[in-house]
Amino acid sequence: MPSRFEDLQIWQKARELTREVYEVTSRRAFSRDFGLRDQIRRASVSVMSNIAEGFERGSDTEFGRFLLIAKGSCGEVRSQLYVASDQGYLEEHNFDATMALAIEVSRMLQGFRAQVGKRLAPKQR
Repeated sequence: MPSRFEDLQIWQKARELTREVYEVTSRRAFSRDFGLRDQIRRASVSVMSNIAEGFERGSDTEFGRFLLIAKGSCGEVRSQLYVASDQGYLEEHNFDATMALAIEVSRMLQGFRAQVGKRLAPKQR
């Protein structure tokens, strides 16, 4: 396990997702839909922030809980991408690329949470 959350591949990928969300929400009509724009940005920031916060807590139990919260926020990003697509705010290739990244982060979170859970199992006996 790295000594800094910045070294976690999952945090780096979540940061990439946040960068992408900020990029696509800065364009045309999307940038003027303040409610949706701000909500999807907050959700993407929440993914990377919860990974960092859970890591910094120094407990596998806490880390696992925060990874689950991050996964929920990732689902929120995906749902909001559908809203943005339905409103015509995203070109198809932007939707596809951002959605693929969000799905990848979600899967990585699930896998990483399972690894953290395995470290907890011996301690709970």
